[in-house]
Amino acid sequence: MSLHEISLTVNGAVVTKQVEARTLLVHFIRENLELTGTHIGCDTTSCGACTVLLNGKPTKSCTVFAVQANQATLETVESVAEGGKLHPIQQGFWEKHGLQCGFCTPGMIMTTKSLLQKNPRPTEAEIREGISGNICRCTGYNKIVEAVQYAADKLGEAR
Repeated sequence: MSLHEISLTVNGAVVTKQVEARTLLVHFIRENLELTGTHIGCDTTSCGACTVLLNGKPTKSCTVFAVQANQATLETVESVAEGGKLHPIQQGFWEKHGLQCGFCTPGMIMTTKSLLQKNPRPTEAEIREGISGNICRCTGYNKIVEAVQYAADKLGEAR
């Protein structure tokens, strides 16, 4: 077993850890960092439950090795709430019932965060395209789209 030292900024804090070369980023996040908000879904990039922001880009962490994230900036769903208060994206999922079982929600939230950073006022079609890499088996997506629209409105008011 060969260990490699990696250092990355996770949710604003620099972290240095030893990992095996074969450790997937999703397992590193959950097991080494003990940040369990990132879910393990399919391990094949199909579902998006493990989506995090890696250097600001939505990334399915089940397809990246932890060593590939060396020197990167990583944001997980744990970074979204600010000062113990729900972020407008989280509030949107709550207010608009954008979740049922909640399994896809962390990945949806991280994908939405990236989408709204790039496009603060997306159309419904742009939202649907933006979240298309994330599968939800419960909601039918309409409530998720409404949640993203809610968040865009709230974030727009704050500007």
